[in-house]
Amino acid sequence: MASAAATDSGVEQDKVLETIRGTKDALTVRRVFGDAYQLDGVTLIPVARVAGGAGGGGGQGEEPDDEGGRSVGSGYGTGFGMGVSPLGVYEVRGSTVTWKPAMDINRTVKGGQVLSGIIAVC
Repeated sequence: MASAAATDSGVEQDKVLETIRGTKDALTVRRVFGDAYQLDGVTLIPVARVAGGAGGGGGQGEEPDDEGGRSVGSGYGTGFGMGVSPLGVYEVRGSTVTWKPAMDINRTVKGGQVLSGIIAVC
């Protein structure tokens, strides 16, 4: 017969695996290429950069408590992160497809700040 700690451990491991499976499902091509839409006879297909990951932990064991006795340890935890940034759109006009990059104003501002810092130091 399995102990309560071993049973809890199996449940926690299942939760870790479920989180990792959820990450796999979240990081699909549908996140990179958005739904196409029509605007004044032109089809626009949004494109983004998607990155992410998941991880899990574990635990188990016994640690002495403050009174010298033994207490049963346990653990487990999961984490998930995902980042999305726009890259641009494909513009389909008749039989012509063109790429229209998105301007990342934050990246431009940071680049200007770095350049200013370099100039100030030199």
